[in-house]
Amino acid sequence: MTITTGESLVVDISKLDEKGSGRAIIWRENELGNPKKLRLTIPQVLPGEKVRVTVDKPERRRRKALLDEILETNPERIAPPCPHFDLCGGCVWQHWDYQGQLKHKTNHVKQAIEEQGFDPNLVKDTIGMDNQWHYRNKMEFTFAPDGSLGLHEQGNFRKIISLESCLIAGKEMVQAAMEVADWVKTHQLPGYNKDAHEGLLRHLMVRQSFATGEIMLALFATEAPEANLKAAANDLTNRITVKFPQVKSLMWLENTDWADRTQSEKSHTLAGRDFIYDEMDGYRFRLWFDTFFQTNPVQAQKLVDLAVEMGQPKKSDKMIDLFCGVGTFSLPFASRVGELAGIEIVESSIESAKRNAADNGIDNTYFLAKDARNGIDEVLETFGTPNLLLLDPPRSGAGGKVMRKIGRSKPERIVYVSCNPDTFATDIKELEQFGYVLKIVQPVDLFPHTVHVECVAELTLEDTTK
Repeated sequence: MTITTGESLVVDISKLDEKGSGRAIIWRENELGNPKKLRLTIPQVLPGEKVRVTVDKPERRRRKALLDEILETNPERIAPPCPHFDLCGGCVWQHWDYQGQLKHKTNHVKQAIEEQGFDPNLVKDTIGMDNQWHYRNKMEFTFAPDGSLGLHEQGNFRKIISLESCLIAGKEMVQAAMEVADWVKTHQLPGYNKDAHEGLLRHLMVRQSFATGEIMLALFATEAPEANLKAAANDLTNRITVKFPQVKSLMWLENTDWADRTQSEKSHTLAGRDFIYDEMDGYRFRLWFDTFFQTNPVQAQKLVDLAVEMGQPKKSDKMIDLFCGVGTFSLPFASRVGELAGIEIVESSIESAKRNAADNGIDNTYFLAKDARNGIDEVLETFGTPNLLLLDPPRSGAGGKVMRKIGRSKPERIVYVSCNPDTFATDIKELEQFGYVLKIVQPVDLFPHTVHVECVAELTLEDTTK
Protein backbone atom coordinates (compact mmCIF):
# COMPACT_ATOMS: atom_id res chain seq x y z
CA MET A 1 0.00 0.00 0.00
CA THR A 2 1.39 3.38 -1.00
CA ILE A 3 0.18 6.29 1.13
CA THR A 4 -0.32 9.72 -0.39
CA THR A 5 -0.29 13.10 1.33
CA GLY A 6 -3.58 13.88 3.04
CA GLU A 7 -4.86 10.32 2.77
CA SER A 8 -7.34 9.02 5.35
CA LEU A 9 -6.32 5.84 7.19
CA VAL A 10 -7.94 3.54 9.74
CA VAL A 11 -5.45 2.48 12.42
CA ASP A 12 -5.39 0.64 15.75
CA ILE A 13 -3.81 2.37 18.76
CA SER A 14 -1.31 -0.12 20.11
CA LYS A 15 0.18 1.93 22.94
CA LEU A 16 0.92 5.43 24.24
CA ASP A 17 4.24 7.22 23.91
CA GLU A 18 6.22 9.07 26.57
CA LYS A 19 4.18 12.24 25.95
CA GLY A 20 0.81 10.52 26.32
CA SER A 21 -0.11 10.39 22.62
CA GLY A 22 -1.20 7.23 20.83
CA ARG A 23 1.09 5.15 18.63
CA ALA A 24 0.09 3.21 15.54
CA ILE A 25 2.13 1.45 12.85
CA ILE A 26 1.28 1.23 9.15
CA TRP A 27 3.22 -0.76 6.55
CA ARG A 28 3.36 0.78 3.09
CA GLU A 29 5.39 0.43 -0.08
CA ASN A 30 8.08 2.83 -1.17
CA GLU A 31 8.69 3.85 -4.76
CA LEU A 32 10.57 0.57 -5.37
CA GLY A 33 7.71 -1.53 -4.03
CA ASN A 34 9.56 -2.46 -0.83
CA PRO A 35 7.72 -2.45 2.50
CA LYS A 36 8.47 0.44 4.87
CA LYS A 37 7.16 1.07 8.36
CA LEU A 38 5.31 4.33 9.05
CA ARG A 39 5.02 5.16 12.75
CA LEU A 40 2.13 7.46 13.53
CA THR A 41 1.66 9.66 16.60
CA ILE A 42 -1.97 10.54 17.32
CA PRO A 43 -2.88 12.87 20.23
CA GLN A 44 -6.01 12.44 22.38
CA VAL A 45 -6.56 8.75 21.72
CA LEU A 46 -6.47 5.81 24.14
CA PRO A 47 -5.01 2.28 23.98
CA GLY A 48 -7.17 -0.22 22.13
CA GLU A 49 -9.08 2.34 20.10
CA LYS A 50 -9.59 2.14 16.34
CA VAL A 51 -9.49 5.57 14.73
CA ARG A 52 -9.57 7.28 11.36
CA VAL A 53 -6.70 9.73 10.82
CA THR A 54 -5.26 11.96 8.13
CA VAL A 55 -1.53 11.74 7.39
CA ASP A 56 0.51 14.55 5.90
CA LYS A 57 3.97 13.98 4.41
CA PRO A 58 3.77 10.16 4.63
CA GLU A 59 7.19 9.81 3.01
CA ARG A 60 8.68 10.31 6.46
CA ARG A 61 8.98 7.34 8.81
CA ARG A 62 7.57 9.15 11.83
CA ARG A 63 4.60 11.45 11.45
CA LYS A 64 1.96 13.11 13.55
CA ALA A 65 -1.50 12.18 12.31
CA LEU A 66 -4.65 14.24 12.72
CA LEU A 67 -7.53 12.47 14.45
CA ASP A 68 -10.68 12.53 12.29
CA GLU A 69 -12.99 9.97 13.90
CA ILE A 70 -13.03 7.39 16.69
CA LEU A 71 -14.43 4.14 15.28
CA GLU A 72 -13.99 1.89 18.32
CA THR A 73 -13.86 3.59 21.73
CA ASN A 74 -11.95 2.60 24.84
CA PRO A 75 -14.61 2.18 27.59
CA GLU A 76 -12.49 4.38 29.87
CA ARG A 77 -12.89 7.40 27.57
CA ILE A 78 -14.79 10.34 29.10
CA ALA A 79 -15.72 13.84 28.01
CA PRO A 80 -12.92 16.30 28.95
CA PRO A 81 -14.35 19.00 31.26
CA CYS A 82 -11.97 21.80 30.21
CA PRO A 83 -13.08 23.96 27.25
CA HIS A 84 -9.43 24.43 26.21
CA PHE A 85 -8.46 20.74 26.24
CA ASP A 86 -8.49 20.19 22.46
CA LEU A 87 -5.70 22.73 21.94
CA CYS A 88 -4.00 23.49 25.27
CA GLY A 89 -0.82 21.64 26.16
CA GLY A 90 -1.32 21.84 29.92
CA CYS A 91 -3.03 18.42 30.12
CA VAL A 92 -3.01 15.41 27.80
CA TRP A 93 -5.39 12.93 29.46
CA GLN A 94 -8.56 14.76 30.48
CA HIS A 95 -10.39 12.39 28.10
CA TRP A 96 -9.32 9.36 30.17
CA ASP A 97 -11.15 8.15 33.28
CA TYR A 98 -8.90 8.78 36.28
CA GLN A 99 -8.72 5.13 37.34
CA GLY A 100 -7.51 4.29 33.84
CA GLN A 101 -4.78 6.91 34.15
CA LEU A 102 -3.65 5.42 37.46
CA LYS A 103 -3.51 1.86 36.07
CA HIS A 104 -1.41 3.09 33.15
CA LYS A 105 1.02 4.85 35.50
CA THR A 106 1.36 1.75 37.67
CA ASN A 107 2.12 -0.36 34.60
CA HIS A 108 4.68 2.19 33.42
CA VAL A 109 6.62 1.83 36.69
CA LYS A 110 6.32 -1.96 36.61
CA GLN A 111 7.61 -2.13 33.05
CA ALA A 112 10.53 0.20 33.83
CA ILE A 113 11.86 -1.91 36.71
CA GLU A 114 11.09 -5.23 35.00
CA GLU A 115 13.27 -4.17 32.06
CA GLN A 116 16.15 -3.86 34.55
CA GLY A 117 15.53 -7.32 35.99
CA PHE A 118 13.50 -6.42 39.08
CA ASP A 119 10.28 -8.11 40.16
CA PRO A 120 7.33 -5.98 38.97
CA ASN A 121 5.26 -7.29 41.88
CA LEU A 122 7.31 -5.00 44.13
CA VAL A 123 5.37 -2.08 42.61
CA LYS A 124 2.20 -1.18 44.47
CA ASP A 125 -0.87 0.45 42.92
CA THR A 126 -0.41 4.15 42.25
CA ILE A 127 -1.78 6.41 44.99
CA GLY A 128 -4.17 8.83 43.32
CA MET A 129 -6.04 11.92 44.47
CA ASP A 130 -9.56 12.20 45.84
CA ASN A 131 -9.91 15.47 43.92
CA GLN A 132 -7.92 15.56 40.69
CA TRP A 133 -8.65 19.23 39.91
CA HIS A 134 -7.12 22.53 41.04
CA TYR A 135 -4.18 20.66 42.55
CA ARG A 136 -1.25 22.78 41.33
CA ASN A 137 0.24 25.47 43.58
CA LYS A 138 2.37 26.92 40.78
CA MET A 139 1.68 27.80 37.14
CA GLU A 140 3.78 29.51 34.48
CA PHE A 141 1.68 31.26 31.86
CA THR A 142 3.10 32.77 28.66
CA PHE A 143 2.19 35.96 26.80
CA ALA A 144 1.56 35.77 23.07
CA PRO A 145 2.95 38.60 20.91
CA ASP A 146 -0.48 40.29 20.96
CA GLY A 147 -0.41 40.36 24.77
CA SER A 148 -2.92 37.56 25.38
CA LEU A 149 -2.08 35.23 28.26
CA GLY A 150 -2.22 31.46 28.17
CA LEU A 151 -0.38 28.16 27.76
CA HIS A 152 1.42 26.61 24.81
CA GLU A 153 -0.57 24.68 22.24
CA GLN A 154 -0.09 20.91 22.27
CA GLY A 155 3.01 20.12 20.24
CA ASN A 156 3.54 23.75 19.20
CA PHE A 157 5.87 25.70 21.45
CA ARG A 158 5.45 28.93 19.46
CA LYS A 159 1.66 29.20 19.64
CA ILE A 160 -0.10 30.38 22.81
CA ILE A 161 -3.66 29.34 23.62
CA SER A 162 -5.47 32.19 25.34
CA LEU A 163 -7.14 30.90 28.51
CA GLU A 164 -10.26 31.85 30.40
CA SER A 165 -9.91 29.03 32.94
CA CYS A 166 -7.52 26.30 34.05
CA LEU A 167 -8.82 23.26 35.91
CA ILE A 168 -5.48 22.06 37.27
CA ALA A 169 -4.41 25.34 38.92
CA GLY A 170 -5.75 26.71 42.19
CA LYS A 171 -8.92 28.75 41.63
CA GLU A 172 -7.57 31.93 43.25
CA MET A 173 -4.39 31.63 41.19
CA VAL A 174 -6.41 31.60 37.97
CA GLN A 175 -8.51 34.58 39.12
CA ALA A 176 -5.36 36.59 39.85
CA ALA A 177 -3.87 35.60 36.47
CA MET A 178 -7.02 36.70 34.66
CA GLU A 179 -6.80 40.07 36.41
CA VAL A 180 -3.28 40.48 35.05
CA ALA A 181 -4.53 39.52 31.58
CA ASP A 182 -7.23 42.20 31.81
CA TRP A 183 -4.62 44.75 32.94
CA VAL A 184 -2.52 43.96 29.86
CA LYS A 185 -5.52 44.55 27.57
CA THR A 186 -6.40 47.82 29.31
CA HIS A 187 -2.93 49.22 28.75
CA GLN A 188 -2.49 47.52 25.36
CA LEU A 189 0.89 46.14 26.34
CA PRO A 190 2.67 43.89 23.83
CA GLY A 191 3.78 40.37 24.53
CA TYR A 192 7.15 38.96 23.55
CA ASN A 193 7.82 37.64 20.07
CA LYS A 194 10.22 34.70 20.32
CA ASP A 195 11.17 34.84 16.65
CA ALA A 196 11.88 38.57 16.45
CA HIS A 197 13.16 38.74 20.05
CA GLU A 198 11.17 41.87 20.71
CA GLY A 199 8.23 42.88 22.86
CA LEU A 200 7.62 43.50 26.55
CA LEU A 201 5.79 40.78 28.49
CA ARG A 202 7.15 37.24 28.51
CA HIS A 203 5.73 35.15 31.35
CA LEU A 204 3.52 35.29 34.41
CA MET A 205 4.34 32.96 37.28
CA VAL A 206 1.65 32.40 39.88
CA ARG A 207 2.25 30.36 43.00
CA GLN A 208 0.08 29.94 46.07
CA SER A 209 0.59 28.20 49.36
CA PHE A 210 -2.37 25.94 50.00
CA ALA A 211 -1.36 25.99 53.69
CA THR A 212 -1.06 29.75 54.28
CA GLY A 213 -3.11 31.03 51.32
CA GLU A 214 -0.35 33.46 50.35
CA ILE A 215 0.03 34.16 46.61
CA MET A 216 3.01 35.33 44.57
CA LEU A 217 2.56 37.01 41.19
CA ALA A 218 5.80 37.34 39.23
CA LEU A 219 5.67 39.20 35.92
CA PHE A 220 8.64 38.65 33.57
CA ALA A 221 9.30 41.55 31.18
CA THR A 222 12.10 42.86 28.99
CA GLU A 223 12.05 46.33 30.55
CA ALA A 224 11.95 47.81 34.03
CA PRO A 225 8.64 49.19 35.42
CA GLU A 226 9.86 52.74 34.98
CA ALA A 227 9.48 55.70 32.60
CA ASN A 228 6.54 55.07 30.27
CA LEU A 229 5.65 51.86 32.16
CA LYS A 230 5.42 53.45 35.59
CA ALA A 231 1.72 54.36 35.33
CA ALA A 232 0.85 50.85 34.13
CA ALA A 233 2.89 49.27 36.95
CA ASN A 234 1.13 51.47 39.52
CA ASP A 235 -2.25 50.45 38.13
CA LEU A 236 -1.30 46.77 38.34
CA THR A 237 -0.22 47.24 41.95
CA ASN A 238 -3.50 48.98 42.86
CA ARG A 239 -5.63 46.36 41.12
CA ILE A 240 -3.92 43.42 42.79
CA THR A 241 -3.63 44.85 46.29
CA VAL A 242 -7.30 45.89 46.34
CA LYS A 243 -8.83 42.77 44.78
CA PHE A 244 -6.41 40.12 46.04
CA PRO A 245 -5.25 40.81 49.61
CA GLN A 246 -3.84 37.25 49.70
CA VAL A 247 -1.14 38.34 47.22
CA LYS A 248 1.80 38.88 49.54
CA SER A 249 4.41 39.16 46.79
CA LEU A 250 3.96 41.13 43.55
CA MET A 251 7.15 41.06 41.52
CA TRP A 252 8.28 42.63 38.23
CA LEU A 253 11.30 40.72 36.94
CA GLU A 254 13.52 41.88 34.09
CA ASN A 255 14.55 39.19 31.61
CA THR A 256 16.26 40.16 28.35
CA ASP A 257 17.91 36.79 27.70
CA TRP A 258 17.07 34.99 24.44
CA ALA A 259 16.40 31.75 26.32
CA ASP A 260 12.68 31.26 26.90
CA ARG A 261 12.88 30.65 30.65
CA THR A 262 11.45 32.29 33.76
CA GLN A 263 14.73 33.82 34.87
CA SER A 264 15.61 37.28 36.10
CA GLU A 265 18.48 39.73 35.74
CA LYS A 266 16.95 42.34 38.02
CA SER A 267 13.93 42.19 40.30
CA HIS A 268 11.48 44.88 41.41
CA THR A 269 9.07 44.31 44.29
CA LEU A 270 5.87 46.18 43.46
CA ALA A 271 4.03 45.11 46.61
CA GLY A 272 4.70 42.95 49.66
CA ARG A 273 7.84 40.83 49.99
CA ASP A 274 9.97 39.04 47.42
CA PHE A 275 8.89 35.64 48.81
CA ILE A 276 5.86 33.88 50.27
CA TYR A 277 5.56 31.41 53.12
CA ASP A 278 4.48 27.82 52.58
CA GLU A 279 4.29 24.78 54.84
CA MET A 280 4.95 21.09 54.46
CA ASP A 281 4.64 18.43 57.16
CA GLY A 282 4.26 21.19 59.75
CA TYR A 283 7.47 23.00 58.70
CA ARG A 284 7.55 26.50 57.28
CA PHE A 285 9.38 27.33 54.05
CA ARG A 286 10.17 30.57 52.27
CA LEU A 287 9.55 30.43 48.53
CA TRP A 288 11.10 32.88 46.07
CA PHE A 289 10.15 33.01 42.40
CA ASP A 290 12.95 30.58 41.48
CA THR A 291 12.57 28.22 44.45
CA PHE A 292 11.84 24.61 43.54
CA PHE A 293 9.04 23.27 45.72
CA GLN A 294 6.69 20.36 45.16
CA THR A 295 3.90 21.55 42.86
CA ASN A 296 1.15 19.37 44.33
CA PRO A 297 1.14 19.92 48.11
CA VAL A 298 -1.48 17.25 48.89
CA GLN A 299 0.45 14.47 47.17
CA ALA A 300 3.84 15.88 48.20
CA GLN A 301 2.84 15.30 51.81
CA LYS A 302 2.23 11.66 50.90
CA LEU A 303 5.74 11.50 49.43
CA VAL A 304 7.17 12.78 52.71
CA ASP A 305 5.07 10.33 54.75
CA LEU A 306 6.15 7.40 52.58
CA ALA A 307 9.81 8.41 52.69
CA VAL A 308 9.73 8.59 56.50
CA GLU A 309 7.91 5.26 56.71
CA MET A 310 10.41 3.52 54.44
CA GLY A 311 13.50 5.23 55.86
CA GLN A 312 12.69 4.35 59.49
CA PRO A 313 14.77 7.27 60.84
CA LYS A 314 16.17 6.99 64.36
CA LYS A 315 17.85 9.47 66.67
CA SER A 316 21.06 7.45 66.44
CA ASP A 317 21.16 7.82 62.64
CA LYS A 318 23.44 9.88 60.49
CA MET A 319 21.67 10.79 57.25
CA ILE A 320 22.53 12.26 53.85
CA ASP A 321 19.84 14.01 51.79
CA LEU A 322 21.13 14.09 48.22
CA PHE A 323 19.62 16.63 45.80
CA CYS A 324 18.08 18.19 48.92
CA GLY A 325 16.76 21.39 47.31
CA VAL A 326 15.36 23.79 49.90
CA GLY A 327 14.98 21.02 52.46
CA THR A 328 11.55 19.58 51.67
CA PHE A 329 12.64 16.17 52.95
CA SER A 330 15.57 17.39 55.05
CA LEU A 331 13.50 19.14 57.70
CA PRO A 332 11.05 16.29 58.44
CA PHE A 333 13.94 13.84 58.64
CA ALA A 334 16.25 16.13 60.63
CA SER A 335 13.80 16.16 63.54
CA ARG A 336 13.96 12.34 63.60
CA VAL A 337 17.70 11.66 63.13
CA GLY A 338 20.84 12.61 65.01
CA GLU A 339 22.60 14.46 62.18
CA LEU A 340 21.66 15.30 58.60
CA ALA A 341 23.81 16.54 55.72
CA GLY A 342 22.09 17.96 52.65
CA ILE A 343 23.77 18.26 49.25
CA GLU A 344 22.45 20.39 46.37
CA ILE A 345 24.21 22.01 43.40
CA VAL A 346 21.98 25.13 43.32
CA GLU A 347 23.51 27.62 45.77
CA SER A 348 20.31 29.64 46.21
CA SER A 349 18.48 26.45 47.22
CA ILE A 350 21.15 25.66 49.81
CA GLU A 351 20.87 29.15 51.25
CA SER A 352 17.10 28.64 51.43
CA ALA A 353 17.56 25.26 53.10
CA LYS A 354 19.79 26.82 55.77
CA ARG A 355 17.28 29.61 56.32
CA ASN A 356 14.35 27.20 56.45
CA ALA A 357 16.14 25.05 59.01
CA ALA A 358 16.83 28.11 61.17
CA ASP A 359 13.24 29.34 60.81
CA ASN A 360 12.02 26.00 62.15
CA GLY A 361 14.53 25.76 65.01
CA ILE A 362 16.44 22.85 63.48
CA ASP A 363 20.16 22.91 64.33
CA ASN A 364 21.44 19.40 63.50
CA THR A 365 21.81 19.98 59.74
CA TYR A 366 24.75 20.72 57.47
CA PHE A 367 24.01 21.90 53.92
CA LEU A 368 26.59 21.84 51.15
CA ALA A 369 26.32 23.60 47.77
CA LYS A 370 28.03 21.14 45.46
CA ASP A 371 27.23 18.67 42.70
CA ALA A 372 26.14 15.25 43.95
CA ARG A 373 29.21 13.32 42.82
CA ASN A 374 31.78 15.55 44.53
CA GLY A 375 29.48 16.51 47.38
CA ILE A 376 29.19 12.92 48.56
CA ASP A 377 32.97 12.61 48.82
CA GLU A 378 33.27 15.81 50.85
CA VAL A 379 30.45 14.89 53.21
CA LEU A 380 31.72 11.35 53.76
CA GLU A 381 35.15 12.68 54.74
CA THR A 382 33.79 14.79 57.58
CA PHE A 383 30.49 13.05 58.24
CA GLY A 384 31.39 9.38 58.05
CA THR A 385 29.24 6.53 56.74
CA PRO A 386 25.52 7.37 56.87
CA ASN A 387 22.96 4.96 58.25
CA LEU A 388 20.34 6.39 55.92
CA LEU A 389 20.55 8.07 52.53
CA LEU A 390 17.69 9.73 50.69
CA LEU A 391 17.95 10.98 47.12
CA ASP A 392 15.44 12.94 45.06
CA PRO A 393 17.19 13.61 41.74
CA PRO A 394 15.87 15.49 38.68
CA ARG A 395 14.17 13.67 35.80
CA SER A 396 17.54 12.79 34.30
CA GLY A 397 18.26 10.66 37.38
CA ALA A 398 21.35 10.53 39.57
CA GLY A 399 23.52 8.70 37.02
CA GLY A 400 25.76 5.67 37.30
CA LYS A 401 28.74 7.44 38.86
CA VAL A 402 26.67 8.91 41.68
CA MET A 403 24.84 5.64 42.29
CA ARG A 404 28.11 3.72 42.50
CA LYS A 405 29.43 6.25 45.01
CA ILE A 406 26.28 5.71 47.05
CA GLY A 407 26.78 1.95 46.85
CA ARG A 408 30.40 2.17 47.97
CA SER A 409 29.45 4.41 50.91
CA LYS A 410 27.35 1.51 52.29
CA PRO A 411 24.37 3.21 53.97
CA GLU A 412 22.15 0.64 55.68
CA ARG A 413 18.99 2.01 54.11
CA ILE A 414 18.30 4.01 50.94
CA VAL A 415 15.11 5.86 50.08
CA TYR A 416 14.85 6.91 46.43
CA VAL A 417 12.23 9.52 45.51
CA SER A 418 11.84 9.62 41.74
CA CYS A 419 9.95 11.69 39.16
CA ASN A 420 11.02 9.45 36.27
CA PRO A 421 10.47 5.66 36.47
CA ASP A 422 12.89 4.95 33.63
CA THR A 423 15.93 6.72 35.08
CA PHE A 424 14.96 5.43 38.53
CA ALA A 425 15.14 1.84 37.29
CA THR A 426 18.54 2.26 35.64
CA ASP A 427 19.86 4.06 38.73
CA ILE A 428 18.88 1.38 41.26
CA LYS A 429 20.27 -1.34 38.99
CA GLU A 430 23.71 0.10 39.82
CA LEU A 431 23.17 -0.70 43.51
CA GLU A 432 22.75 -4.46 43.05
CA GLN A 433 26.49 -5.01 42.71
CA PHE A 434 26.96 -3.54 46.20
CA GLY A 435 24.47 -5.87 47.87
CA TYR A 436 21.34 -3.73 47.88
CA VAL A 437 17.90 -5.29 47.58
CA LEU A 438 14.81 -3.46 46.34
CA LYS A 439 12.02 -3.89 48.90
CA ILE A 440 9.09 -1.83 47.65
CA VAL A 441 8.17 0.78 45.05
CA GLN A 442 5.15 3.01 45.71
CA PRO A 443 4.02 5.19 42.79
CA VAL A 444 2.23 8.44 43.63
CA ASP A 445 0.29 10.57 41.18
CA LEU A 446 1.32 14.20 41.59
CA PHE A 447 0.13 15.32 38.16
CA PRO A 448 -3.33 13.98 37.25
CA HIS A 449 -4.22 14.21 33.54
CA THR A 450 -0.54 14.18 32.55
CA VAL A 451 1.92 11.35 31.82
CA HIS A 452 4.06 12.01 34.88
CA VAL A 453 4.25 9.69 37.87
CA GLU A 454 6.43 9.90 40.99
CA CYS A 455 7.51 6.98 43.13
CA VAL A 456 9.17 6.31 46.47
CA ALA A 457 11.31 3.19 46.85
CA GLU A 458 13.09 1.45 49.71
CA LEU A 459 16.38 -0.42 49.32
CA THR A 460 18.34 -2.15 52.07
CA LEU A 461 21.90 -3.42 52.28
CA GLU A 462 21.63 -7.17 52.78
CA ASP A 463 24.81 -8.66 51.29
CA THR A 464 27.74 -6.90 52.94
CA THR A 465 30.28 -9.15 51.18
CA LYS A 466 29.80 -7.34 47.88
